[in-house]
Amino acid sequence: MRFRLSLFLVLAAAIAVGCGNGGEKSDPEALSGTGVKTNDPGPIHVHGLGINPADKSLFIATHTGLFRAAPGEENANRVGDRFQDTMGFTISGPDRFLGSGHPDGRDRLPPFLGLIRSANAGESWDPISLLGKSDFHVLEARGTRVYGFGSDFDTRKEQLLVSDDGGREWRKGELPESLIALAIDPQDPDQIIASGPAGLHRSEDAARNWERFEGPPGLVGWHQDGRLYSIGADGSVNASDSDGGSWRTVGQIDGQPAAFEVEGDDLYVALHDGTIKRSDDNGRTWAVRSKP
Repeated sequence: MRFRLSLFLVLAAAIAVGCGNGGEKSDPEALSGTGVKTNDPGPIHVHGLGINPADKSLFIATHTGLFRAAPGEENANRVGDRFQDTMGFTISGPDRFLGSGHPDGRDRLPPFLGLIRSANAGESWDPISLLGKSDFHVLEARGTRVYGFGSDFDTRKEQLLVSDDGGREWRKGELPESLIALAIDPQDPDQIIASGPAGLHRSEDAARNWERFEGPPGLVGWHQDGRLYSIGADGSVNASDSDGGSWRTVGQIDGQPAAFEVEGDDLYVALHDGTIKRSDDNGRTWAVRSKP
């Protein structure tokens, strides 16, 4: 247990860096400490990754805004001129994104964005629900089902919320423990895997009940063919069939993971330094997809 907890603490620290107290805005002018807007700092502290089905571009959600690397391009460019701290991020369809976090310092918005939506590949965002009330650090969606783990503004308590209508209405799910990652079964949105300091947990009824699920803790992903992946704080890539009966180490990312995404037959991981790597052979080998 001590070994698992130490792994979680390292991984959680890597993911949480840059969050501060969770109530600050992302202010481009404050980045210099002078009140004068400086050169673009680029992607700092990656929170989430996604591939846009519309054009297969890689999107990188960070503490300093959203970035895009088009197919064949290694350098990621800022989307628009926003410095929104996009803590939670997932792509729900072509050019359709969901997010959460903290606003750009120039926006007159509450510090907690709740659930926000973009219908134009991140160029602009609109609130859906929970504006000023919730901050999701883990956000996953499949169809109209949305899971969000984060904190409540009034109480600062952690909570897991579940929506069946794309994020307009929510119910509280049971929370097995503090979470660093969630993965949704591609075939059944009621089935989810959660990762926390005690290891992995599985729910088959949309977070109403949980049971322990054997496997290595880390950032988790669920492949469309049923395979599960977990990337540990030590960079090890572990894979299993859907029942989790036998895990095996299949590769190494050679760095500390900050975000993980399974998209089609490809795996994407963000390292702590902002480098994005891609694997097209089930996690055995990795190549640089994007550099900060």
